[in-house]
Amino acid sequence: MNQSKLLLLIFLCLSNTFLFAQDKFTLSGTIQEEKSNETLIGVNILFPNQKTGTITNEYGFYSITLPEGTYTIVLSYVGYSAKTETIVLNKDTKKDFTLVVSAESLEEVILTENVEKLSIRKPQMSVNALSSATIKEIPVVLGEADVIKAITLLPGVTNAGESSSGFNVRGGAADQNLILLDEATVFNSSHLFGLFSVFNPDAIKDLKLYKGGIPARYGGRVSSVLDIYQKEGNSKDFHMNGGIGLVASRLLAEGPIKKDKGAFLLGGRSSYAHLFLPLFDLDNVAYFYDLNTKLSYELNDKDAIYLSGYFGRDVFNLTDSFKNTYGNTIVNFRWNHLFSNKLFSNMSLIYSDYYYGLSLDFVEFNWNSGIQNFNFKYDLKHYLSDTFKLQYGLNSIYYKFNPGEIEPSTPTSGINSRKLIDKYAFENAIYVDAEHKVSEKLTLAYGLRLSSFLRLGQKELNIYENDKAVLFNEDFQIYQSADPIGTASFSRNETIKSFINLEPRFSAAYQLSENSSVKASYNRMSQYLHLLTNTSSPTPLDVWTPSGKYIKPQLLDQYAIGYFKNFKDGDYSLEVESYYKTVKNRIDYIDGANLIANDAIEQVILNGKARAYGFELLFRKNEGRLKGWLAYTLSKSEQKTAGRTPSETGINNNSWYNTGYDKTHDISITSSYDVSKKWKANTNFIFQTGQPTTYPNGQYEYNGIVIPNYSARNSTRLTSYNRLDVSATYTPKPEKKEGWQSHWVFSIYNLYNRKNANSISFAQNEETGRNEATRLAIFGIIPSLSYNFKF
Repeated sequence: MNQSKLLLLIFLCLSNTFLFAQDKFTLSGTIQEEKSNETLIGVNILFPNQKTGTITNEYGFYSITLPEGTYTIVLSYVGYSAKTETIVLNKDTKKDFTLVVSAESLEEVILTENVEKLSIRKPQMSVNALSSATIKEIPVVLGEADVIKAITLLPGVTNAGESSSGFNVRGGAADQNLILLDEATVFNSSHLFGLFSVFNPDAIKDLKLYKGGIPARYGGRVSSVLDIYQKEGNSKDFHMNGGIGLVASRLLAEGPIKKDKGAFLLGGRSSYAHLFLPLFDLDNVAYFYDLNTKLSYELNDKDAIYLSGYFGRDVFNLTDSFKNTYGNTIVNFRWNHLFSNKLFSNMSLIYSDYYYGLSLDFVEFNWNSGIQNFNFKYDLKHYLSDTFKLQYGLNSIYYKFNPGEIEPSTPTSGINSRKLIDKYAFENAIYVDAEHKVSEKLTLAYGLRLSSFLRLGQKELNIYENDKAVLFNEDFQIYQSADPIGTASFSRNETIKSFINLEPRFSAAYQLSENSSVKASYNRMSQYLHLLTNTSSPTPLDVWTPSGKYIKPQLLDQYAIGYFKNFKDGDYSLEVESYYKTVKNRIDYIDGANLIANDAIEQVILNGKARAYGFELLFRKNEGRLKGWLAYTLSKSEQKTAGRTPSETGINNNSWYNTGYDKTHDISITSSYDVSKKWKANTNFIFQTGQPTTYPNGQYEYNGIVIPNYSARNSTRLTSYNRLDVSATYTPKPEKKEGWQSHWVFSIYNLYNRKNANSISFAQNEETGRNEATRLAIFGIIPSLSYNFKF
């Protein structure tokens, strides 16, 4: 087809769409909570007689175009009372709605944005959502509600063990997850080295985890997207809520700036267990604090602005000789604008910073590193018709990487100042997403993202012979760092290396019946940033580095297929999915790689590949006194780094090996039971296959020194992991809906005191001279108590 024929075809299609739309009218507006004016995300706007509908977007806006007529409209949102109205549609109409919290809203188990039949028709798959109320009910260690711990109870999601930060999705590494808080990137999601997450459940409005079929508006990571939005604040009345626990407390305040027009939200958390350590004659200190804030203001019917922020810090002191400080800072200014009843836009200006600092008094030096980014986003959602919607936009991110800087902390220090070379990069993307209802049974979602990455100039860049920063020593059959043959210098506005990638996305849903459907999806994604870590769980000391001359971007291809069914009008639901994904250019490390304070990181890195595949099942009971879900995952996650030439052995002898987060079986059972109006019981049980590890399989003696010989990489495993947690919630006055309201939470983590192995180390017993294996278990049984309130 030549260009003129193609343009004519596009023109005719657009003309037909336009002419067809002349006999139709658009109903649009915003849906809010009645008592607070908080906009609601994912509300179902249903037209039962026409078997069609839509949902509100991330900012509570909806739009649907229908033929002229009189319609019965049903508004449905889990945790809120349904609303039914009759609408006469004879012109374009703007109609805002409010919903009332149902009497049992705090007792709902919310796993998806809806459990109505409409979700069966939607092409989006591999998505889970959790409400703040659900997160708070799940028993966790030390009694503090935790977002990251909660999502690991979903199928396809695990972590690297107790007291580990980050999470793994469908066999991916923790750094392959894009974590967003009010659209800003969070580079480290943990407090106290993984005991808590940085997300305050009181401040969370909406949470979605995309594991596959990821829309084109998201990019930059190859495993998953965790998208979290904070509340906007109550623009009607002033309210406060909080909780007091054994190790941490929290408080959140919200209220109007101008009634029904603007609101503020301010929340804070802090741990204080370290205050009791002096009672046990301990000088160590370990605590965290964070602050969430948000301002929102409706300028007029078409414009609203928001300013949100997050600031958090962790502090760890060891007898005043070692001090570690790290945390995130986020600021986001957002402007929503309604061009018409069919075109909604959002512009965001975002600043994000992750800082890591270390002070070692006994060697008299300070160390700091981090990553900063400035992000501009502009997104538009176009409701062209009741069967076709478009979302498109652009995104530009400027990065500054500080790999590390060392400074003497005293005038007498013997340490010389040293600054690792700063790195800079510029990431850009444009995208378009379409949702297309082809027929009553078939709905498609497809899109395309065009991403580019520019590695910008830096003061000094090593040059190697044949561009090989890693050499293979054939005599010893090992990889070694190459010596640079020179250096090159670049100005900031020069480009060292550039990458461009097309990232197609596609998903489809075919409705088998009113209550069941099959879905399939494919997506390609690119990741230009890499976390330098040789542990299965990220640590605050890990450093991010950009793709460039010696490090290629990671490229993902993922396929998924699933079956979805609702039973008894959504009282029960079943989701079954299977997936297969491959990742190119997954970085690996040569044996003995030094990642800390390394200004030539390319000398210890090789490019490999990864693959993961599995089966997921999620069965839910959504109604009744007993509610909950069963999640099961059967999966495999492997990595391979082959030699670059036939004579090279690669990593692990050119063979596939288990990643550090491969878990063959993963079972989670989560439930809540309404014992009475005052008492509620919650439980969760977890079973996982043991984490892969590498054990020594022999030893030899050289010059009187016993040297262990290790088996193939990650060829053995820790013992299986299992745990049962229980909690009970007591509400003294459940009938009270105004004024001071409170409840107590009694919980026991690891009820049967299972000593789960976090690691196993091998050492020689000094007395017997025999080698011994020592198992490290982080937690046994832990009871806790917390008091929660609101007014």
